[in-house]
Amino acid sequence: MLKYSLARVGLFVVVAVILAAIPAQINILLKLMIAVIVSALLSLFLLRGMRNQVAEQMAGSAERRAGEKARLRAALAGDEDGKDKDTDKDADTQ
Repeated sequence: MLKYSLARVGLFVVVAVILAAIPAQINILLKLMIAVIVSALLSLFLLRGMRNQVAEQMAGSAERRAGEKARLRAALAGDEDGKDKDTDKDADTQ
């Protein structure tokens, strides 16, 4: 994720330097706003692969956290196996 963030910042810096080098009489803040917009549009195309990798990594982390949360809830409820106690009792009586 850090690699993707640095790539986004780097792309912004490159576009900002190019716009700052243009000898147009435009306010520097306006040039920076244009640089933000242009770098965002360029990142949609140039950084697609990195963005997909970050999204997959975040989805994996979310799944892992959800599984851990379910395991902890089961442990707090007194069910160490992740099964409901009532279904275990029903299975024993049959």
